[in-house]
Amino acid sequence: MESVGLLEQMSPDDRRVLLSKMTRRSFRKLDTLFHEGDPGDTLHIIVKGHVAIRCSTPAGDVATMTVLGAGASFGEQALLFDGAVRTASAVALDAVETRALHRNEFDALRRTNPTVERFLTEALAAQVRRLSAQLVEALYVPADTRVVRRVAMLAELYGDGDGDGPISVPVRQDDVASMAGTARPTANRVLKQLEGDGVISLTRGRLEVLDRAGLRKRAR
Repeated sequence: MESVGLLEQMSPDDRRVLLSKMTRRSFRKLDTLFHEGDPGDTLHIIVKGHVAIRCSTPAGDVATMTVLGAGASFGEQALLFDGAVRTASAVALDAVETRALHRNEFDALRRTNPTVERFLTEALAAQVRRLSAQLVEALYVPADTRVVRRVAMLAELYGDGDGDGPISVPVRQDDVASMAGTARPTANRVLKQLEGDGVISLTRGRLEVLDRAGLRKRAR
């Protein structure tokens, strides 16, 4: 039986019941799990792989808000009410597997097993904590530091625990800039400085982290 992310906080019995109502979904690299503006009726928990959450800007561009890995959930609002609409798109950055829970299944389940209501509460609370931390950081942390922190976060997401080998991260400089909430020239300058110092290496469409310890130190 699988146990990932938020599911680990549930009792074994509640987790088993909830997993029995979830559907295993598989996506190929660059598949879109759903589009911004689509009807929202399903929550996803990532079992493996990485998903980029992207939304449209007022200027008509597409901004990457965050990248999620195994154990993370997204689409929580779909379980709250009928008529929910996706506020962002979800794109697979590599081969992705999720466990998906449809709103109808969740509604039926909480009528017979009210304790699973806590699952949704925890999912929403985690989302609020994540957004609150991003807001505080955007208001009080310099843009250069935010860029370094996003690279460090991606290194943790794609890394292999305590290993010290290079980490390949398939994101563009535009992605890093939008995740850090800054302009691309700022992100490009910081990334070039990191590259010049031997912390990372930049190639088209991806970056490689060469010095994990050095990156973590700069992200403080």
